[in-house]
Amino acid sequence: MGLKRKINQYIDAGFPVLYINSFEDDKLDVMLKELGEGKDIVEWNAAKGLVDFETKTPQLVLSDDLSSVLNLFLDRDELERKIIVLKDIQSCINTPEIVAKIRTMANLINQGTDATVIIISAIVIIPPELEKFVTVLEMDYLTVKEIKALIIRFIEENQFTAIKDTLLDEFALAFKGLSEFEICNLLALAYSDDGELTRKDLGLIFEQKQQTIKKAGILDMIPLKESMEDIGGLDNLKAWLKKKAKVFHNIQAAERFGVDMPKGVLVAGVPGCGKSLSAKAIAHLFEVPLLRLDMGRLMGKYVGESEANMRRAISLAEAISPCILWIDELEKAFAGIGNSGGSAEVTTRLFGYFLTWLQEKSSPTFVVATANDITKLPPELIRKGRFDEIFYIGLPKQAERRRIFEIHIKKRRPMDLKNINIDGLARETDGFSGADIEGVVKDGIESAFAEDRAGVTTADIQQAIEETNSLMELMGDSLQTLMKEYEKRKYKNAAL
Repeated sequence: MGLKRKINQYIDAGFPVLYINSFEDDKLDVMLKELGEGKDIVEWNAAKGLVDFETKTPQLVLSDDLSSVLNLFLDRDELERKIIVLKDIQSCINTPEIVAKIRTMANLINQGTDATVIIISAIVIIPPELEKFVTVLEMDYLTVKEIKALIIRFIEENQFTAIKDTLLDEFALAFKGLSEFEICNLLALAYSDDGELTRKDLGLIFEQKQQTIKKAGILDMIPLKESMEDIGGLDNLKAWLKKKAKVFHNIQAAERFGVDMPKGVLVAGVPGCGKSLSAKAIAHLFEVPLLRLDMGRLMGKYVGESEANMRRAISLAEAISPCILWIDELEKAFAGIGNSGGSAEVTTRLFGYFLTWLQEKSSPTFVVATANDITKLPPELIRKGRFDEIFYIGLPKQAERRRIFEIHIKKRRPMDLKNINIDGLARETDGFSGADIEGVVKDGIESAFAEDRAGVTTADIQQAIEETNSLMELMGDSLQTLMKEYEKRKYKNAAL
């Protein structure tokens, strides 16, 4: 349901206070003007005080401060048939006199006065005393169809050369998650660069989305540096992901064919064996942005703030989709579920919201969840239907260790690769994780440099191996127990 329709329904139903979380005042003004026919719309904003709603010219009153202006509408007759629009009042909404006067107006509306108070602000701050009167609404993200119409209108109004339908589709999908204001600014920027809209301008959109993510402060956009070629082994996981990538690259055709929208994958396994690397490589394979959700960052100090942050994070990810939403160390993110106490109850509510979204989502937001110990996860999270598949990653076998050595040596000392006995190193590192192997390669190269040698030898890396305690040595029995548990649950092995 669109925002305009929601506002209309709430006004008709007599909801006293609507809090619209948006910075697009001009767009909302047009909307409210259409909805407010037959009513007097009164506006107060932090910049000019009481103004004419249409012209924005200041109105002559004894005082322009909000408290004094609200005094004009504390009587039923003065409030009747009015829409009171208050903009950017976040700096004063918590003051006792403002709270008391808005409560008085809300009570009059609840008692039958035909009026509505509409607060418009880019920041949502609701005093506890007003919570039961306030309904929070947000500006809808533009649909792909609406974005296409906006691009076409921009081209026609500026008499620019039309673009091909395929490029129009790419731009419409890339612009998802940005406001109309941001889209128009980026179109103007693209045209000012070279007078036309070309595929290279997609980079401008990506940069703007990075800004959107940074300003929200809830998600991180991770640079895409790693690819599937940087992963040694895990061939089963790679083959499965390539099928999902084909769906993502052809979403509309896949849906017409009857293919369900991919939900995501849970990758569990021992530390240092490529789970985080896989998440980054998946985004590179899918050719979409990688967003990381830090559950700790969602936790707020006010009632309902954590849940609002979770809704905002998911809403942002869906708006920017197609994308990868990565949740690292999932077992820690939802630790304490089912326990009593304030923080545990908040975590339980966040978990419930996340589960519902994961089950019902239809957007091309592919969730990649990683976990070290899947036995600590709630059973509701790993039942069929939450994720498309669950893979586990064990310690690399000899062939995989050989490939990991090759990747890390080639990345740092390609000229030395032919002189190093990689097969011998792979045999000597049974029980080592991928991170262990990367560590000994780095240590060996550092030693060769420190001793002023011209190149790196097998002996340099062997020395590093001897000085390193492998993951198997460090974790021992607990690691064996974990691997047996994965096999018992019949999770797919990421490796062949």
